[in-house]
Amino acid sequence: MVKQAMAMPAFFDSAMYTWVVLPLLIFFARIMDVSLDTVRIIFINRNLRSYAAFIGFFEVLIWLMVIRQIFQQLDNPLCFIAYAAGFAAGNFVGIIIENRISIGRVIVRIITRREADDLVAFLRSAGYGITVIEAEGVTGPVKVIFTIVERSNIEHIVGMIKQYNPQAFYSVEDVRFVSEAVTPHRLPATRRWARFTSRMGKR
Repeated sequence: MVKQAMAMPAFFDSAMYTWVVLPLLIFFARIMDVSLDTVRIIFINRNLRSYAAFIGFFEVLIWLMVIRQIFQQLDNPLCFIAYAAGFAAGNFVGIIIENRISIGRVIVRIITRREADDLVAFLRSAGYGITVIEAEGVTGPVKVIFTIVERSNIEHIVGMIKQYNPQAFYSVEDVRFVSEAVTPHRLPATRRWARFTSRMGKR
């Protein structure tokens, strides 16, 4: 036990720890720090204040530990490189996390020059609230379709657009607050049952 206790301080003073282990620790800690920062900003934009505060605590704690190690190793250029590389990688990882958690709602705008009755009917049968407006585009009359959906449903909506109106133009924007939204998860019981029976009939 005494030998092990004496070996640990010796390891922290070794070249292996200074030039390999410590830069790697700083690199991965920085990835965690920046990733948490990205998620915290997402929660702030979604008005999830308690989650943002909880994540912010650990984000700053990790950052303080990393900065402490940096200032203790000012003569080690690998620590600076690991810090910068961890920041860059953390942004990349944070974007992946954002796409995976899919928190909040978005507004989808669809502009189509051809008849969109099939697309509108399918979206409504799937439980989405749809608003359709007749408009005038550069090349002539168009239909503009608006719907507010959960971020996790974007892929489903885009799949429908590509299936029924492959040439349609669409855009997706974040929505900070909505008074009410009709989504498949908030359908009245009668419509949920009708949707279920229609799907069963297709099988």
